[in-house]
Amino acid sequence: MIVRILGEGQYDIDEAGLEKLNDLDAAVESACKGTDEAVFDSALAALLDGVRALGVQHPVDAIDSSDLILPGPGSTLAEVSEMLGDDGLIPG
Repeated sequence: MIVRILGEGQYDIDEAGLEKLNDLDAAVESACKGTDEAVFDSALAALLDGVRALGVQHPVDAIDSSDLILPGPGSTLAEVSEMLGDDGLIPG
């Protein structure tokens, strides 16, 4: 699966990586139910760090659409809350 972090780039993530990212996604989803920006910032940073650690950067010169788009670093709680679906940011 190709995952894009807005403003940063694309990463190739395998199925095992996606399963690990779902735990981090659940923390972001939980943080969006509250109003504590610090908790939200920490959860989003952990998710994005997880993508970078578990993924392989997709070739910059490849023109492939992303299967999943995540908010970039610095996104606000309100912005990410609007992006959340029933399954969080990462379906599954």
